[in-house]
Amino acid sequence: MNMRNQWPVLPLVAGLASGLLTGCGTEDGDSGGTGSAVVMGMSDDVLATDPASGYDPGSWLLFNNVFQSLLSFPEGATEPQPEAAKQCGFTDTQAQVYRCTLKDDLKFSNGDPLTSKDVKFSFDRMLKINDPAGPAIMFPSLASVETPDDKTVVFQLKTSDATFPSKIASGAGSIVDHGQYDANGLRKDGKAVGSGPYKLDSFNDEEAVFSVNGNYQGTAKVKNSGVTLKFFHGDQSALKQALLDGKVDAAYRGLSAADIADIQKSGGSSGVEVVEGSSAEVQHLVFNMNDPVAGKAGVRKAIAHLLDRDALIRDVYQGTATPLYSIIPAGIAGHTTSFFNTYGARPSKAKAKEALRAAGITGKVKLTLWSTPSRYGPATDAELKAIADQLNASGLFEADVKSVAFDQYEKDIAAGKYGVYVKGWVPDYPDADNFTAPFFGQGNVLGNNYGNKTITGRLIPRTAAQSDRASTDKEYGELQDIVADDVPVLPVWQGKQYAVVRDGVYGLESCLDASTVFRFWQLHKS
Repeated sequence: MNMRNQWPVLPLVAGLASGLLTGCGTEDGDSGGTGSAVVMGMSDDVLATDPASGYDPGSWLLFNNVFQSLLSFPEGATEPQPEAAKQCGFTDTQAQVYRCTLKDDLKFSNGDPLTSKDVKFSFDRMLKINDPAGPAIMFPSLASVETPDDKTVVFQLKTSDATFPSKIASGAGSIVDHGQYDANGLRKDGKAVGSGPYKLDSFNDEEAVFSVNGNYQGTAKVKNSGVTLKFFHGDQSALKQALLDGKVDAAYRGLSAADIADIQKSGGSSGVEVVEGSSAEVQHLVFNMNDPVAGKAGVRKAIAHLLDRDALIRDVYQGTATPLYSIIPAGIAGHTTSFFNTYGARPSKAKAKEALRAAGITGKVKLTLWSTPSRYGPATDAELKAIADQLNASGLFEADVKSVAFDQYEKDIAAGKYGVYVKGWVPDYPDADNFTAPFFGQGNVLGNNYGNKTITGRLIPRTAAQSDRASTDKEYGELQDIVADDVPVLPVWQGKQYAVVRDGVYGLESCLDASTVFRFWQLHKS
């Protein structure tokens, strides 16, 4: 799993709210928070406090606030900027040698100095441990990390990878104290020592408590005196009630679409309001290309002609998502609308029938859509049933839906048992590469037996080698057109991102953008 294709608790998380956001300051801020402490509720879990293991949105929320990376994503931006580093850049034209110089006088929260030794240790350790639930899978191109001196780090890559800066700016690039972590094993005590804006004071099944790290030297301007993150373990109603009762100041990741809609309709009369941004989270239908039914191009194209995204978003998600017409979401450089261009926005029974007849299919197509009840959001089963109803209403399909637990779901996909199934995706970093290479590159994570030599042989290698990401638009456009023609996946929706806050709590709009970084330091209360 090259990425956190794990969880949307709504069709919303990751977000691009550039229209709502203002630029983030990039000067080094003083590390002392002065405002009140903020209590935040979340229905997701934090699965790890050790960056060599955690590869889920909850864990990365912790990492992004407790640990520093060499680079980070400023608010509203998709290009990484220096954080623990003073400067970074490729030193060759092939994008295979990446060099960073650290800032002066960096320290961990315990007072230990942060040097290039810690950076090398962090990457070497992550790759050596290679935890199945960790981010090591993001760095297949990393050959070695060299440290010419205490301030210099040089990454040698096996192949060109112009997205390497974005990868190390993510939670996967978290720098740990080499004196506090085992080089050969994961930390099991629930503690963390980093150099980010916050210290982790305590962590248990009920909550995580963070205080301001007085040793922090970086770009964040801390606006509170600490954050307590309370866990609701998927209990959406309890999270909503805690918010209404004033037991939490803000809720992030986990209110249902119905709850969001109700709060929006109340117009703030309940003392809480919704903060909204768009999102880079996506959901697709995936087709097993070896399946006797879904493997037929005519079947896949007929489904593409019949899918009514607007109805799904209106009836199932109550407006908490937007229609998605390509594999690269809106707001990410390189996005096109290839599926809109090829199949249109409105369902067409005539064109679907034509696609089936061209494939020699004259009878009703019997098909099962496979879902999993919790991993991709509580509305996923209802969504798949609505899609089946759309197909059946055409008279061209006889579709049903089956839902299984996630562990079994993943095993069955790997065994090739499903013809059509659903996958959600939350990006590691806001670059078109993260929506294409994992899906269509070598050993794609979808398990659908799709391969295209133009994509794997030319387009992905070429885009990976271009450090000027804006110059990749042509190749990504071609890639999206190929996928729209082959239909190994069918994009369904792109999420919106939400947080809900009580009156007098501010800064949430600065935590919801395409980088997926939730910035504790922006939260403050009046």
